[in-house]
Amino acid sequence: MADRYRTFAELATNERFGIDYRIRVKDLGTPFVILAPHGGWIEPHTSEIAEAIAGTDLSFYAFEALKSGPHGDLHVTSHRFDEPKAINLVGRSRTAVAIHGRRNEGTEAVWLGGRATALRDAIGACLRAAGFDAEPNTRLPGSDRANICNRTLSGEGAQLELPPSLRRRLASEAESLQAFCEAVRKALLSMAAT
Repeated sequence: MADRYRTFAELATNERFGIDYRIRVKDLGTPFVILAPHGGWIEPHTSEIAEAIAGTDLSFYAFEALKSGPHGDLHVTSHRFDEPKAINLVGRSRTAVAIHGRRNEGTEAVWLGGRATALRDAIGACLRAAGFDAEPNTRLPGSDRANICNRTLSGEGAQLELPPSLRRRLASEAESLQAFCEAVRKALLSMAAT
């Protein structure tokens, strides 16, 4: 389904802040930011997963639909996602990791994309070591320079696409969520050391 809105400004003109959508920001001034640009009802559980990865010590951003509806109602595609608070926070961060949802397509694999190929590969290796399937994202690669995850100081970020079955499992199983978050954070720490 096509997006109803091409930009955040269009969305904000037609939807009600605090009723139809909300924006959550935790700006800790860290070199990494974890974000969920399609949270709430758009891609369920992505905000919770992103917030869990961020924990108490990494910056976090979420745009969340508060009303249910078709996927495209409040979805602004990643290379057009221009909400000012997100642009500001991501633009001051060295690297971003964006958590997205994708359709079930016969596998629980996390699809890995983004321009930060070393980080993307490190996240994949850490996820696989923790028992999660992860593979390069050839369908939604997240390589556009305008993609919100790539609008960082380095011009790079990583994009993780999770199917609904995995998102539901992470939302309902605390041990699985902890293992997933630790794997992503381990990859981030390995990149911080380089």
